[in-house]
Amino acid sequence: MSAGQDTAGPLRVTPRLDGRAWDVALARPKANILDGAMIAALTRTFDQARDTHGLCAIVLHGEGSHFSFGASVEEHLPGPVEDMIPAFGNLFRALFDCPVPVLAAVRGQCLGGGLELVTACTRVFADATARLGQPEIRLGVLAPVASILLPQRVGPGPAADLCLTGRPLGAAEAHAIGLVDELCDDPLARAWTYVEEHLAPLSASSLGLAQRAVRLQQREALDRLLPAAERLYLRDLMATDDALEGLESFVHKRKPQWRHR
Repeated sequence: MSAGQDTAGPLRVTPRLDGRAWDVALARPKANILDGAMIAALTRTFDQARDTHGLCAIVLHGEGSHFSFGASVEEHLPGPVEDMIPAFGNLFRALFDCPVPVLAAVRGQCLGGGLELVTACTRVFADATARLGQPEIRLGVLAPVASILLPQRVGPGPAADLCLTGRPLGAAEAHAIGLVDELCDDPLARAWTYVEEHLAPLSASSLGLAQRAVRLQQREALDRLLPAAERLYLRDLMATDDALEGLESFVHKRKPQWRHR
């Protein structure tokens, strides 16, 4: 990443603290949809961060009033989904290969793929407007990455509640189950205060190794289980009538008519 500000594409990446930390904004408000272009830009950013000497933190947030409404539903339809699911999984491999703490600042809606991205972050700050959920099941589909990472972050019971009901959690409930680490009035400002007070004074090389160490369990689970979860999605789920019905009903703004097969 160059020393200046990157304003091209769906991300806005701004070096701070003399380049020792990056402010990374999803820059397509209001929804900040994680479409193919956004996924590719995030993957490149984590790849570049992995190779940047002295980087101590990334602060990730959404421009506007919301973090992200989630992944592109259109790209989940037959055809595009064959590329989208592997690309989304590779984003998380890139994130976990990046030995830099990633702090998420969440306001407003943080749904679907947006919540999966936040779940993979090192620390999560949110304000009272935050609503966090995995609504994929309401479209007749599932969330492969969340199915693996959420049980590790919040435990199997709360993870099942999120993935099987699709209901969004308010900020207080998300904090109570450990999905959010800290509630605050201004999560972006608080994330930067955390970086300046707790991360910037440290050795970046030692911090990176410590980050790798605390991620070993998550990375092992991702490597071991994500291929199976992706096969469930692409081979089994996409062969059902209801997956296509749920996705198409969302695209065409109508109520789904489930056939339960």
